[in-house]
Amino acid sequence: MATAFKYSDDEAWAAVLRRDRSVDGRFVTGVLTTGIYCRPSCAARHPKRDNVRFFATGSEAAQAGLRPCLRCKPDEVARDAEAVERAIALIEAAETPPSLDALAEAVGYSPFHFHRLFKRATGVTPADYARARRAGQMEKSLAREARVTDAIYGAGYSGPSRFYEDARRRLGMTPSAWRNGGAGVTIRWATAETELGTMLVAATEKGICRLSFDEDESALVRRFPKAEIAHGGGEMTELVQRVVAAVNAPGAPHDLPLDVHGTVFQQAVWRELQRIPPGETRTYAQIAAAVGRPGAVRAAGTANGDNNVAVLIPCHRVIRSDGTLGGYAYGLERKAELLRREAGA
Repeated sequence: MATAFKYSDDEAWAAVLRRDRSVDGRFVTGVLTTGIYCRPSCAARHPKRDNVRFFATGSEAAQAGLRPCLRCKPDEVARDAEAVERAIALIEAAETPPSLDALAEAVGYSPFHFHRLFKRATGVTPADYARARRAGQMEKSLAREARVTDAIYGAGYSGPSRFYEDARRRLGMTPSAWRNGGAGVTIRWATAETELGTMLVAATEKGICRLSFDEDESALVRRFPKAEIAHGGGEMTELVQRVVAAVNAPGAPHDLPLDVHGTVFQQAVWRELQRIPPGETRTYAQIAAAVGRPGAVRAAGTANGDNNVAVLIPCHRVIRSDGTLGGYAYGLERKAELLRREAGA
């Protein structure tokens, strides 16, 4: 029984032209003049539109007399997906994160190829995935256990040194401080006027942890009730000036330090947001597909809204599938203005 083809020919051709990896496995492109079929993302030179026919599966293309492309190997899409799923299961089950070599050997790929394959499918490397998963375990353990020592072993760490090293790198503060609402951590803040309105900037020693509009010190107190919330004063002058410049020109590149933390899925979404070129937009569905979770459109929208650093992590570049702007925590007028400035730049 033939599989229903879920795309119009125009939609499929547009995906081929942009070499959209997120639709690999959903259909194949048959090239009648060469007698081959390819993934939508195939890197080969694009054929003429009149010579192309789309098929829901490689099997249907083969029944029409076509053979798989030796360059993009379209029949291996399912095998690639199974390999990534198996690697994730291995990471989830392991007490100690497995090495790239071990993962690649277990799923039957070379380390170099599997590293690229995993990152393309999930938006993060295997090592990043393992670290983020452990960070999530760490947060749950810190919230559950009465003592940090118990949380260390509850999160699967072999000892305190590695635990604290990971915590400082990923959370921007010590485990005790994270568990206790920022206790012992200093978060400095300042407000400044931008062309988009009053902006709040807050930063730890590691980098910017909050960039928002129409908020003040009370917003930080709610987020970190036990942290030392201090006005930045002259110490933040240079940082604030750089942030104001970035907000006023949202399409310009920046190298501002960030201190953000989230789940594996949130981090993948935020990385994908930063890959959207200025002046362009993506839909929530496209973001979900790009991070390897095409069915998680609503979750992608939630992760988009959980972004703590406005503009610098450009959640304003995500719109609804019908082309409307959708929501924005700081008002649709600001979102429209950010997009207008980027398009103009």
